[in-house]
Amino acid sequence: MNKAQLVEAIADKVGGRQQAADAVDAVLDAIVRAVVSGDRVSVTGFGSFEKVDRPARYARNPQTGERVRVKKTSVPRFRAGQGFKDLVAGSKKLPKGEVAVKKAPKGSLTGGASATVKKAAAKKATTAKKAAAKKVTAKKTTAKKTTAAAKKTTATAKKTTAKKATATAKKAAAKKAAPAKTAAKKATAKKTAPAKKATAKKAPAKKSTARKTTAKKTTARKK
Repeated sequence: MNKAQLVEAIADKVGGRQQAADAVDAVLDAIVRAVVSGDRVSVTGFGSFEKVDRPARYARNPQTGERVRVKKTSVPRFRAGQGFKDLVAGSKKLPKGEVAVKKAPKGSLTGGASATVKKAAAKKATTAKKAAAKKVTAKKTTAKKTTAAAKKTTATAKKTTAKKATATAKKAAAKKAAPAKTAAKKATAKKTAPAKKATAKKAPAKKSTARKTTAKKTTARKK
C-alpha cells in the first residue's frame, strides 16, 4: 500500500478524499518533524518513532567487498508496539468493523511537543542530580584522604622530631658528663699518687728492721 492507497482507505472514514489526504499529510509531517528534532513519537498499541545516532564504523561494499569507512550518522527507527506485534503474529485476531489500534488513553499519544519535552527535561534533571551527587561524593572522599594523609604526615613528623630531640639531649648530657668524668679520674689519680709514695717510703723501714735483726744475731754469736 502506497500513500495514495492509504488516503483512499481512510477517505470514507474522514469525510472525503481531500480530508483524508490532509490528515495523512498532517500526521506524517508531525512525526517527521518530531523525530528530526530528536523527540520520540509513541502511539500506544501501534509503535514508536525515534532518532538513533550511529557512530563512525567500517563496512564492506557488497559489490566489491572493499572495506569502506562510514561516517557518523543518524537514522530514524520504528519499533512496533506490543498490540501491533500480537496482531501480526496472530496471537490476537484482527477486529472486523473496528479500529485495529484502539484509541489510546489520555496522555499516551505523544509527538513533537509537550510530553516528550517534559520527559527529556526530567531525564536531564535526573542526570544532572546524579552528576552533582557523584561530584560531592568524590570531593568528600578526596577530603578524607587528604586529612588522613595530613594526619599521617604530622604523626611521622612528630616522631622524627621527638627522636631528634632525644638524640640531641643524650649528646648534650654526654658532653656535660665528660668533664665531670675527667675531673673524677684526675682526683682519683691524685689520691692514688700520695698513697704509692707513702708505700715507697715505708719500704726502707722494713730493710732497717732486717739489718737490726742481723746485727743482733751476730752479737749473740760473738758472746
